[in-house]
Amino acid sequence: MSTETPTRTVDQVAGNWRAGVVGGVVGAAAMAVLVLATNPPTLAVAIPSLYTLAPPANVGAGLFVHISHGAVLGVVFAGLVGTFEVDSAGARIGAGVGWGVVTWGVLAALVMPVWLSVVGSPASPPLPNFALPSLLWHAVFGAVLGGVYAALARRI
Repeated sequence: MSTETPTRTVDQVAGNWRAGVVGGVVGAAAMAVLVLATNPPTLAVAIPSLYTLAPPANVGAGLFVHISHGAVLGVVFAGLVGTFEVDSAGARIGAGVGWGVVTWGVLAALVMPVWLSVVGSPASPPLPNFALPSLLWHAVFGAVLGGVYAALARRI
């Protein structure tokens, strides 16, 4: 009796993970510009504090962590739009904005305050932390992610 194990190649996985990584990095960079313009301690203290890389304030570590998170979230986004067969550029941008809002509501507003409290960060916000500037930042992240993904998904 023979046994066959089904396998999937990278080409069979839903979505284009490469476009997701690039979109996530570019989206996170765009978001970082807004964060630095409106609330630099978020990027200099809170984000690197997640991994005990601050204090003292460290914008470089904050950027590295933030853009790394963007890359991972971009891959998840690619899997979601691939699974749900979101094909048009407009729909991908809209899905990106929705993904940005979801990441804000779950990760920034709920997970991050708990995480920062656990590691003893001086930048620990209240729980929940439904800050409206952060909603804007995450919506921009998602819009850029969706736009870059739409532009690159069939190219790379």
